[in-house]
Amino acid sequence: MGDMTNSDFYSKNQRNESSHGGEFGCTMEELRSLMELRGTEAVVKIKETYGDTDAICRRLKTSPVEGLPGTAPDLEKRKQIFGQNFIPPKKPKTFLQLVWEALQDVTLIILEIAAIISLGLSFYHPPGENNEGCATAQGGAEDEGEAEAGWIEGAAILLSVICVVLVTAFNDWSKEKQFRGLQSRIEQEQKFTVVRAGQVVQIPVAEIVVGDIAQVKYGDLLPADGLFIQGNDLKIDESSLTGESDQVRKSVDKDPMLLSGTHVMEGSGRMVVTAVGVNSQTGIIFTLLGAGGEEEEKKDKKAADGAAGSNAADSANTSLVNGKMQDGSADAGQSKAKQQDGAAAMEMQPLKSAEGGDADDKKKANMHKKEKSVLQGKLTKLAVQIGKAGLVMSAITVIILVLYFTVDTFVVNKKPWLPECTPVYVQYFVKFFIIGVTVLVVAVPEGLPLAVTISLAYSVKKMMKDNNLVRHLDACETMGNATAICSDKTGTLTTNRMTVVQAYVGDVHYKEIPDPSSINAKTMELLVHAIAINSAYTTKILPPEKEGALPRQVGNKTECGLLGFVLDLKQDYEPVRARMPEEKLYKVYTFNSVRKSMSTVIKLPDESFRMYSKGASEIVLKKCCKILSGAGEPRVFRPRDRDEMVKKVIEPMACDGLRTICVAYRDFPSSPEPDWDNENDILNELTCICVVGIEDPVRPEVPEAIRKCQRAGITVRMVTGDNINTARAIAIKCGIIHPGEDFLCLEGKEFNRRIRNEKGEIEQERIDKIWPKLRVLARSSPTDKHTLVKGIIDSTHTEQRQVVAVTGDGTNDGPALKKADVGFAMGIAGTDVAKEASDIILTDDNFSSIVKAVMWGRNVYDSISKFLQFQLTVNVVAVIVAFTGACITQDSPLKAVQMLWVNLIMDTFASLALATEPPTETLLLRKPYGRNKPLISRTMMKNILGHAVYQLTLIFTLLFVGEKMFQIDSGRNAPLHSPPSEHYTIIFNTFVMMQLFNEINARKIHGERNVFDGIFRNPIFCTIVLGTFAIQIVIVQFGGKPFSCSPLQLDQWMWCIFIGLGELVWGQVIATIPTSRLKFLKEAGRLTQKEEIPEEELNEDVEEIDHAERELRRGQILWFRGLNRIQTQIEVVNTFKSGASFQGALRRQSSVTSQSQDVANLSSPSRVSLSNALSSPTSLPPAAAGQG
Repeated sequence: MGDMTNSDFYSKNQRNESSHGGEFGCTMEELRSLMELRGTEAVVKIKETYGDTDAICRRLKTSPVEGLPGTAPDLEKRKQIFGQNFIPPKKPKTFLQLVWEALQDVTLIILEIAAIISLGLSFYHPPGENNEGCATAQGGAEDEGEAEAGWIEGAAILLSVICVVLVTAFNDWSKEKQFRGLQSRIEQEQKFTVVRAGQVVQIPVAEIVVGDIAQVKYGDLLPADGLFIQGNDLKIDESSLTGESDQVRKSVDKDPMLLSGTHVMEGSGRMVVTAVGVNSQTGIIFTLLGAGGEEEEKKDKKAADGAAGSNAADSANTSLVNGKMQDGSADAGQSKAKQQDGAAAMEMQPLKSAEGGDADDKKKANMHKKEKSVLQGKLTKLAVQIGKAGLVMSAITVIILVLYFTVDTFVVNKKPWLPECTPVYVQYFVKFFIIGVTVLVVAVPEGLPLAVTISLAYSVKKMMKDNNLVRHLDACETMGNATAICSDKTGTLTTNRMTVVQAYVGDVHYKEIPDPSSINAKTMELLVHAIAINSAYTTKILPPEKEGALPRQVGNKTECGLLGFVLDLKQDYEPVRARMPEEKLYKVYTFNSVRKSMSTVIKLPDESFRMYSKGASEIVLKKCCKILSGAGEPRVFRPRDRDEMVKKVIEPMACDGLRTICVAYRDFPSSPEPDWDNENDILNELTCICVVGIEDPVRPEVPEAIRKCQRAGITVRMVTGDNINTARAIAIKCGIIHPGEDFLCLEGKEFNRRIRNEKGEIEQERIDKIWPKLRVLARSSPTDKHTLVKGIIDSTHTEQRQVVAVTGDGTNDGPALKKADVGFAMGIAGTDVAKEASDIILTDDNFSSIVKAVMWGRNVYDSISKFLQFQLTVNVVAVIVAFTGACITQDSPLKAVQMLWVNLIMDTFASLALATEPPTETLLLRKPYGRNKPLISRTMMKNILGHAVYQLTLIFTLLFVGEKMFQIDSGRNAPLHSPPSEHYTIIFNTFVMMQLFNEINARKIHGERNVFDGIFRNPIFCTIVLGTFAIQIVIVQFGGKPFSCSPLQLDQWMWCIFIGLGELVWGQVIATIPTSRLKFLKEAGRLTQKEEIPEEELNEDVEEIDHAERELRRGQILWFRGLNRIQTQIEVVNTFKSGASFQGALRRQSSVTSQSQDVANLSSPSRVSLSNALSSPTSLPPAAAGQG
């Protein structure tokens, strides 16, 4: 009972806990303040206050070896006293906030204003209303009841605006919700290893409590603060908190502080958790930032306050750095960069993007990574072009209407402007204004962003099923453009299930596992000890989960393979480990990418030392001077013996695609004790015990997946740390290389030798000579991988810039994953650091999932092209109809409300229908669209213009001779508030029918004949087309005055549908015209070299680059460049005339260049890079300079 009230008391009143710290020997506050100390200060404080780390463990009622008992009440109590390991995410935007954001759209605001004016005027009846002398068109079909209905049009416009806003807001809301779902899914997958009741278990990060004993290892992202109790060679990258990029070595007596959000770069160990959630160092920073509030603010306020917001966040962080950490030296700029990089890492659930909301946004905030995605760039450009055209058209429409009206009224009919008529005239002008705005609304494709969002969000959701967890939306679209994939070998192309299949022991090369009796007992004992002790104790082989399955491998897979070898030799490693527990290991040199080996030193009973080593065979064998003979006795091992062994044993193993590992040992005397820090002397003069060949079989589905990639125009390269022969053998098995082809397989050393000049600097043109043929890069270091990726991306060797995808699982792959256009991290084998740097996580670690990602990426691109093709056809037609109609008949045949309905079908619904087409295998049969491929190809342009011609012809026919064809009253030249005419209703209805059937045509963009192909695989499409049709019937038959419709008879409906069906027939006609003949058709929406804005500029505010501003600036630059050239030419002429040296001209050239740079600099410091690139004509490839 007492316990119950006590815990209640805590939950109600956490403030009072210091007086009640009696439960545990220290309070949350004490631990929190302890964690704020660093290095020696912390060691002193622990000594003074607690004694040592073991004492802290005792106070926290936990055991350094056994961990917490793990009983529910105990865990619950700890959560109540010390808090949970969870940082509450920022509250999502409410629906109303999203509505408010959607209302900010300029065109909608213009429409609202127009509608409100129109409403106001309809309620205002001026005295001159019935004055016959006011206006020509007034009168005629006007009757009293109709005049009262003048407000309907304004109200209807408002209503449709509300519709558009709600749809947009709902879309944003569901997108946000999807992201939250994705985020929580990522969080649940995030597990960490702790010891509870003596058992090593993996628990979700949020379950970790204070007092837990956590096992940390290479590649982990620490989920909570803690004190280091025991371990070896632990090095931590604390840059996400301190801004210092050096790795910090942790040890119990010098620096035991382990902080959440930092990365383990090397080694392993155990820590006791001392602070979780909001009380951890990361949590404190997050609380200061308002749980990443500023990050989100940045998105809301965009440019103006965005910068200020992030600065506020940074200054908060910097002051924290300076106040609490001794590293006050981290200058603000650096800490800013790191803070943003760290923002993601700092969340407790490491993969959470900084604000838990839109991961896309985080990317803009803190990825110094890439240019705008290709699609975004092309779309922005296209939207701006279309918007400009629409603006011009609408302005002309309004001007023509106003002029025609004034000329007709005041000049032709010579009516005087009577003061009492003013309101009537104003009403006319408002009507004209509304028509103009409607033209603009129809012209601007505001459905584009919607289509992109829907298409991406839909793809992301579906990609989850294909084992692709997308962390950044635009990665899935970039993937469709990928031209190269640099893949790891282990685990991606192979199953990552290692088994020893060959061995060289005691002078004999066994092609399969040797019989235990054939191996000398002494050798056997050494071998078992060397493998059991010199591997992470977390690596084990567990019995299979179900009968007949393979044993489960836990931990490092290579070590699992070796332990499996011990079991195959009918030996057991457990008793060896029990006799020599982890705490008793004297010194451990952990594996890292530089050493390529791991060694463990133990103290023997006679006080002497023995070191066991294992590692890549060519590296360890170089350090061996003896080898165990068949009798188990060491004999001399000379360099020439080694060469022979490499030839006879290692190369044949490698050529079978095996990984060769050498196991060795060395004895040291007890005195004098060797200097363990002098690695070069220690790791030398070893005695080789055996060399094993480990097989990591190729995944069965990989060769097929690689074949698909190659067919789709994607080059697959393998980058691996393995021996070159092993790598080559696996590459042939996978089909990356085919015997007899002209390709390169290089080792890291050779690669570096070829790409560096005499000074040791990397030269791009040297890389350009290598990468097109390079297929396998073996024995590569992480920097080699990064260099290769960067080299391919920066290459101007091909006419298209290469788009590179990279897979990685290790901590060292981080830089390459970040640099790549799309980084894939492994969900199972991947370390947290790799996942953090990636764009997409492969939840099944399988290469064939990458092929699915390519398919989805291309599908996104195609969906958007389909949508554009449909949208632009409607745009062109609607704008021309509204424009000419207005100019010829002073009234647009399509009313404002009808236009908005058309806009709603073609924007919102069509984007839903066309953006959700499922991908097909045929997408993989074409080459990738490059970065320079226009969004609207010639074929699409042909379709757009072809269908526009058909639609315009029919609509104008109906407009001018429709009344005769259907024997109805003409709707032309109707007065201001006249009732809707059947004539115009037929035009509206036909227009919508044509759009509906054209939507089916738009499903194919490469000129295919069968537009119905696979239509039933997309239920959303069918639903939307039928739904739109149903609503259209309701609007026409019952829409009445608000929609300016009068009900139609059945035969009129039949005609409308018949004309609509004609679209499908006409589509076939268009398909027969060969595109190659239509050279005059322009493509649109292409990114030229010049628009690929340099990175510095994008790091400023990506979305805020004002296009007009950029046009201006480009104008300035071109002007300067022109001036510059003329001056240079004049100089050259003068120089030749005077016969003086040519130097003057060159000097002049450089000074002019610098002038033009200065001017560009004046105009805006953030765009310097752009102006530099454009100011000197030499810095551009001739083509680009020419385009300029």
